[in-house]
Amino acid sequence: MEATNTPLKGWRQENDVKSLAEVHSSVHVPADSGFFKTLRAYMGPGMMVAVGYMDPGNWATDIAGGARFGYRLLSVILISNLFAMLLQHLALKLGIATGRDLAQACRDHFSRPVAVGLWLLAEIAIAATDLAEVIGSAIALNLLFGLPLTVGILITALDVLLLLYLQNKGFQTIERIVASLIFLIIGCFGYELLVSRPAIADVAAGLIPSAEIITNPGMLYIAIGILGATVMPHNLYLHSSIVQTRDFKRDNDGRKIAIKFATIDSTVSLFLAFFINAAILILSAAAFHFSGNQQVADITDAHRLLDPILGVKLAGILFAVALLASGQNSTLTGTLAGQIVMEGFLNLRIQPWLRRLITRLLAIVPALIVAILYGEQGASELLVLSQVILSLQLSFAVVPLVQFTSDKIKMGRFVNPAWMKALSWVVAVVIIGLNGYLLWDTVM
Repeated sequence: MEATNTPLKGWRQENDVKSLAEVHSSVHVPADSGFFKTLRAYMGPGMMVAVGYMDPGNWATDIAGGARFGYRLLSVILISNLFAMLLQHLALKLGIATGRDLAQACRDHFSRPVAVGLWLLAEIAIAATDLAEVIGSAIALNLLFGLPLTVGILITALDVLLLLYLQNKGFQTIERIVASLIFLIIGCFGYELLVSRPAIADVAAGLIPSAEIITNPGMLYIAIGILGATVMPHNLYLHSSIVQTRDFKRDNDGRKIAIKFATIDSTVSLFLAFFINAAILILSAAAFHFSGNQQVADITDAHRLLDPILGVKLAGILFAVALLASGQNSTLTGTLAGQIVMEGFLNLRIQPWLRRLITRLLAIVPALIVAILYGEQGASELLVLSQVILSLQLSFAVVPLVQFTSDKIKMGRFVNPAWMKALSWVVAVVIIGLNGYLLWDTVM
């Protein structure tokens, strides 16, 4: 057994640079203060990760699934979240047990050419994530204020300055803002569900998997879209880093406690993400599927039809407010993930404002060009393309994560037990297979 206060074996010992060094161990964890006070100190990173499961890129599949097939795909959202809970647990365990984020772990383990290749793929995935956030926020600004998409896209560039300002106020300030926006989204959809009056018994039945999901080609396609876009690659890098902002004891007992509370934080937060994704599908089913508008699959169409179908004035407005909150939340976490990936893979440290500006420009430039040339329809198609890109990159984050956390030499006493190792590989293969099928089907 390794010494409790020394790095675990199996890693290059020269890599002693802390992940997100400017906020590493910056959040105080009270010692021997009881379960709930300790849990409160660990709450936050899970909320930031949950944002990736409710970003604008997920809305289209949830809307299409509800409009076309009612509540029958709720079980797919549930299964997707269970997959996510497992993989995010592995990510936080890697960060806490080894002191390395996933990007640093890849740089330690693989040769430099492989690490650089993985970095490029991760940067592409983050750019695609950022693209979905930019387009989603711009669509929301258009729906709320009538701003042209091009103007909305340019406005999203300002969040780079916002994130810099917030991080100077302490990492927990960012976490609290993210949590506040999540509860704003929950409040919006809570109202939407009340006025849409879904059939509770049918909703409960939708949580039970049905053989029809496999036998109906149209349903299977949307189910794969929901499952395939479940785990966002950048979330695995992000989570393995931000759990290290907690100032826990860096020995085996301290790591064990940190993993326990971080897992509770992650699991509770992902349940909130499940509620939001399920609420989007339930709202779409109640408003569109049972009113004869089964072809609704576009965010703009959904917003336009909500008020007249539900017979209330606030439905469309709150839908757009939730979309804007979702886009802004995802922006905060996506830019942090970009910093983690560049520093972790390349050990390259540049000014945070410059790193975030580069990340934002990689998303804004293509979104702006498409909005100018092709308008709203082109922006919606670009949103779909961003999800395809994420699907292609996902396996290059999931496989190393499962590989590292299943390695006794690298993880020591925190290695995955046999049952978790087997389950992790099954989940990884299922997600990779579904993403591969979705990508092939989309391209063909």
